[in-house]
Amino acid sequence: MIGRLVRSLGWHLQRPVYFGLVLVTTLFCLSLLSVALQDGGLSALEIVLLVLYSILMLWISASFWTAAIGFLVLLLRRWMGQRSTAQPLGLEGIAADCRTVLVMPIYNEDPERVFAGLRAIYEDLGAAGVQDHFEIFILSDTRDPSLWLQEEILWRRWAESLGSPPRVFYRNRPENTARKSGNIADFCRQWGARYRYMIVLDADSLMSAATIIEMVRRMEADPRLALLQVPPVPVNRVSFFARMLQFASSLYGQMFAAGLAFWQQDTANFWGHNAIIRVRPFADHCGLPRLPGREPFGGDILSHDFVEAALLARAGWKLCLAWDLTGSYEEIPPTLIDYAKRDRRWCQGNLQHARLIMAQGFQSLSRIHFAMGVMSYAASPLWLLFLIATGLEAYFKGLHRPVYFFGYNVMPIWPQYYVVEMTTVLWVTLALLFLPKLLALILLAIDRTQARRFGGIGRASLSALIESLFSVLLAPVLMLFQSKFVAAILLRTSVGWPAQQRGDHQTAFLEALGAHGGQTLLGLAVGYVAYTRVPDFFWWFTPVLAGILLAIPVSILTSRVDLGLWARRWGLFLTPAETEPPAILQRLEEQLNRPSPVDWTPASAGMTPASQPFWVQAVLDPRIYALHDALLQNEPQNRRRRHILEGLVFQLQDEGEDSLNLREKRALLSHRDGLFLLHTRLWAAPNPPGRPPRLSQ
Repeated sequence: MIGRLVRSLGWHLQRPVYFGLVLVTTLFCLSLLSVALQDGGLSALEIVLLVLYSILMLWISASFWTAAIGFLVLLLRRWMGQRSTAQPLGLEGIAADCRTVLVMPIYNEDPERVFAGLRAIYEDLGAAGVQDHFEIFILSDTRDPSLWLQEEILWRRWAESLGSPPRVFYRNRPENTARKSGNIADFCRQWGARYRYMIVLDADSLMSAATIIEMVRRMEADPRLALLQVPPVPVNRVSFFARMLQFASSLYGQMFAAGLAFWQQDTANFWGHNAIIRVRPFADHCGLPRLPGREPFGGDILSHDFVEAALLARAGWKLCLAWDLTGSYEEIPPTLIDYAKRDRRWCQGNLQHARLIMAQGFQSLSRIHFAMGVMSYAASPLWLLFLIATGLEAYFKGLHRPVYFFGYNVMPIWPQYYVVEMTTVLWVTLALLFLPKLLALILLAIDRTQARRFGGIGRASLSALIESLFSVLLAPVLMLFQSKFVAAILLRTSVGWPAQQRGDHQTAFLEALGAHGGQTLLGLAVGYVAYTRVPDFFWWFTPVLAGILLAIPVSILTSRVDLGLWARRWGLFLTPAETEPPAILQRLEEQLNRPSPVDWTPASAGMTPASQPFWVQAVLDPRIYALHDALLQNEPQNRRRRHILEGLVFQLQDEGEDSLNLREKRALLSHRDGLFLLHTRLWAAPNPPGRPPRLSQ
């Protein structure tokens, strides 16, 4: 009874403790800066500095205390003799009628990688003996015609190999309305009633059978739990940049996740993938509206996951972060430029949340999630403004020459300098930023088994040091990227949702010059002005300038695959997923190394030149034609549309594939009329020997 009371009291105190610590830390840092600035009162510029610093310190303090509390949670768990949560295989505690689907929304992704990942997961479920209780649904929004046909062929071959009853399904939407959220919503409307739970995956997601089973078991144990998010760990990339991020996420990730779970409790957030969702409440409450106005702030909600979590919480459902579960993986962008491109996509969606912070009905913690989503990108322009304001303040201070003698004083009166106070502000800020890394290394030093998985505490410490140095160099570059993104969005420049570059590749000099050339010129100009006008400020500013001026070589260097492989040979940036690869990652590697289950050369490829794109060759193959025709939706006949499609077929024959835009190519494959015309016309007009091919590029 007493123990239950203590636990209940602790549960209710967790959020006040966390937010109290964040607030006290912010006020303390703000007081240090205000003391340093108060010299004859506060000027307007100094007030701006204090406001900016208070916002930024609130953000830094929140991150610091999340990590610090996570450190204490993991340390207490270690002292109590608990390690990772046991994940027994089998369906004990799961109802016999419980049906779960793994849904993977995809958009112009590499079909081989998508299906290799899904086959690895399904094989792992089979090895656990629970394969029959799970089904897979590939929800394609792919627009590229060749990728679309490849997806269908891979799905059909896989489904045939599994036999009956069918457990792997595929569909491609005619229009990708509302992007990913619309894709999931369409699935829930069409097939959601068939399932109790759905596990949402991303194109590069990977989850072990043990983790999947435990997720279902926890959902079954709590009927009020609507969403369980499992933090994914980045894996499988080998560039130097990606290996640094993988190491940092593996070393610090669980500590931050434990801290998040501490104060989020049963109002956690949704990260968009690697989570299990109760289908019925999701379908009932998570229909997303179109925001009024035009993009970028209006239109479809891009970062839908935060909003869906808030809607579930508003309806009274519980959402939890399973920080203690392992076996959840993802892949990340391989280069700094690709990382910035992904940020550009996410930035607009997160800034949209500013319109939802004060929306009616949301819980206070959901509003905090929205604010944090906005701040994750607004922090960069705020830091930039803070640096500019600091430089201006230093410049204006330098204009005032000190007066040493007043009136009849014989002894000089020395002016007040606040070097100690400003140095204290700097060191406190740096401590809040970098102390979490030290806490993670302390946890690693305590757990020798885990330290061995990171290559030993010595190599892990050296890796953390190198990662910290590069993070100092990369931070100003990302600050400029994100500030530019925010400025573009505020100027109402919208962005599409292009496919992400996932495979390892190296940044060429011209690509780096195009991405970082303007940043480098800006750094040179600012550095020159600071050195000539405010030399004292210049030396404080050198860490920021160094990152900006070295952006081009650092971007190229960190993208190198050979450097990443060299680091691995020397035991740097090792992660448990590398030193002791789990079965699911080994299965993925086996799947990727197997010969393709599909012969990508259609049977009638000889009817067209080899240079023709896959979709033109494939539509001639009667087998592929029949498969694609069977998967198209039924639609009424339309004579006007038939004539338009016939014109596109003639245009393709006469002017080549490049004369058609993407929408026109897809139109030929999206309607049975166009598909039939394309198939029959190409068969009826082969390339006679001795004549140039009619289908020419």
